[in-house]
Amino acid sequence: MLFTPAFAQALGGASGSASDIFGFVAPFALIVIIMYFLVIRPQQKNARTHADMIKNVRRGDTIVMNGGLIGKVARVVDDNELELEIAPNIKVRAARALISEVRSKGEPVKDSA
Repeated sequence: MLFTPAFAQALGGASGSASDIFGFVAPFALIVIIMYFLVIRPQQKNARTHADMIKNVRRGDTIVMNGGLIGKVARVVDDNELELEIAPNIKVRAARALISEVRSKGEPVKDSA
């Protein structure tokens, strides 16, 4: 005989209890909770601060683009584009979404009075 009666008794029935299911699912739930606090939440915070930075760019700011291009904002074209002066009298249009850093704040907006 291949199996002894002790092994047959240890296997138990085919039906699982609630504690067995909890013991199986609890580690996965714990991993998901840890990933939320260590990965997802900080990433959402960084995305929020980057969106605020992009929204507050104005004329005169010195910015760095994702490709490494550094320039001064000559004018804001619309919500998605701006005109960047990379050298004296050399201006290029750039997408706002590609701004990686605002190095220095520029002049305030002129009053329309």
